[in-house]
Amino acid sequence: MTDETFYEGRSALGQASALPASPEEARLDPVPNPHPDTLYLARFVAPEFTSLCPVTGQPDFAHLVIDYAPGEHLVESKSLKLLLGSYRNHGAFHEHCTIDVGKRIVSAVKPRWLRICGYWYPRGGIPIDVFWQTGPVPDGLYVPDPGVAPYRGRG
Repeated sequence: MTDETFYEGRSALGQASALPASPEEARLDPVPNPHPDTLYLARFVAPEFTSLCPVTGQPDFAHLVIDYAPGEHLVESKSLKLLLGSYRNHGAFHEHCTIDVGKRIVSAVKPRWLRICGYWYPRGGIPIDVFWQTGPVPDGLYVPDPGVAPYRGRG
């Protein structure tokens, strides 16, 4: 299968794309991994992720770090950007948003391994950090620290 055939009718890549109205409407596009025989880590960082509090309707903000070891497919970054943006008007708790993003990626590309770290800014004075991974880190996979300092407030 050529890349052109793979993308035909499936991807927002190279096209003007509206932000999906909800995560349910968003679609992650897998693309062929040029090195499926190599164990390596790819990282996405979304320092301005937003969603809505399901109770108050007020905005919530997070810094997401997504690490994954690709298998046969990669996550196409524009489709990931659109998925993440679709949460802006979505009311859900921090735990749901973080884990839902991770599970959506796993469902779309079936990576060898994935970890998502959600560092949420304080709501009601309490920061909530959410971490999820698909299992143990594969032997030989280099996984750097997420690089996000714990919340320290003004102190």
